Amino acid sequence: MPGGARISFNCVDSALSSLKNCQSYINTGMDIATHVALDLVESFNDVEDVNSMENVMLQYAAMDRELKHYMKAIEETVNQIKREKPENIPDLKYLVKEKFTALESNNSDSDLQNNEKYIYFKDQLKEMRKQCNGNESIEQIDEDIAVTQSQTNFICPITQMEMKRPVRNKVCGHIYEEDAILKIIQTRKQQRKKVRCPKIGCSHVDVKGTDLVRDEALKRAIDSQKKQSWSTLEKSDGDDGDTKKICC
Repeated sequence: MPGGARISFNCVDSALSSLKNCQSYINTGMDIATHVALDLVESFNDVEDVNSMENVMLQYAAMDRELKHYMKAIEETVNQIKREKPENIPDLKYLVKEKFTALESNNSDSDLQNNEKYIYFKDQLKEMRKQCNGNESIEQIDEDIAVTQSQTNFICPITQMEMKRPVRNKVCGHIYEEDAILKIIQTRKQQRKKVRCPKIGCSHVDVKGTDLVRDEALKRAIDSQKKQSWSTLEKSDGDDGDTKKICC
């Protein structure tokens, strides 16, 4: 056919859309596995149980890699056909399989460990263990000092208030209230200016929204501290009530 065959890729586009939905399911599964692992650490069911969740994360990472390779193989094949405009309709299935096999042949274990959600999983486990170890040692030092030190880590450098939705900067490691830092980023973007990290002394001068990740471990620590404070207050109120009854 002069000018090459006219090939419709509507079915291919539909298939790619379905595959992207599958990818979102994998991401959701990895988020759930992370939350379960943090629950296990928080309830001190560590080591074996958490290791099993880490294996689940690696399995999800393997599925994510395979899915990305398959989608990449499809996209590259379609783009190649569009460029070359062959006279005869090619065997799309065979070409995709060939590219997919080539991509999969370069797989390594490091690919899985470099998965963004797996890295987040490991970082959050590390932070959660720090928080739990801190709670264990609280009885060994003055309680008021321990609470003050913990609360200092809970304060946003922007709002100077206790954080409700903390996000960590992947570049410099500093933490802010999500709404506060996003508002600054949006304002600076409109002004066409870069955002310097609000943490005093930090040299990072180009904070981006894509640099931010939710710090679930810190949020849990903040929530736990609140519960302890309320529990102490309620206990104190109860003791006052008992004292009043005795005095009467």
